[in-house]
Amino acid sequence: MIGAWVGPGLVLLCCAVLAPAAQAAITGIYTCTTPDGRKLTSDRIIPECAAREQRVLNSDGSLKAVVPPLMSPEERAEQEILDRKRNAERLALADAQRRDRNLMLRYPNEAAHRKVRDAALDDINKAMRISQNRLKELAQERVPLTNEQEFYKGKPLPPKLKQQLDANDAAAEAQRELIENQKVELVRITALYDVELARLKQLWGGAAPGSLPPAKK
Repeated sequence: MIGAWVGPGLVLLCCAVLAPAAQAAITGIYTCTTPDGRKLTSDRIIPECAAREQRVLNSDGSLKAVVPPLMSPEERAEQEILDRKRNAERLALADAQRRDRNLMLRYPNEAAHRKVRDAALDDINKAMRISQNRLKELAQERVPLTNEQEFYKGKPLPPKLKQQLDANDAAAEAQRELIENQKVELVRITALYDVELARLKQLWGGAAPGSLPPAKK
């Protein structure tokens, strides 16, 4: 409700809310002009003026409130969609503000962010070194198997030797795939911390939490 004192008579002007139940709760003299020019008055909402603005007067004739036109079912449905959209935007803003505040609490400065970033990247690099070392071990384990395989050129391999060679191939391929996945993860984590740091720099610089656009994934 918005009010303002106007003139010597100190008349309080106020705007009524749109809900019909709230409009009906406004006591006073309702007055309006119908589309055909008739002036109507009543002690409640005037159905003939549902699509027009209605003025609510005090007993002394001063203006108490202005009731906007009632909504049609279609207009009410559109308003509900708009209300849901605005509510979703409000919740999204509150969530963005919360996440930005939490980010600043976790990383009060760039040194704190770099420490966590380095630890995350170090874990991936360690995993890659383990996989690379295992790949070297498998290559060494294959040497005697390959030498033995030379004795059977043009002949079927003994089942045990074939099984050992196949197992070595499968293990080596698995490690190579693991290394490729670790490389992808290294790039992903690096990009994630780059984006996060860019956002933090803006927040540290004074940007209001929730005011920045969502980070691109």
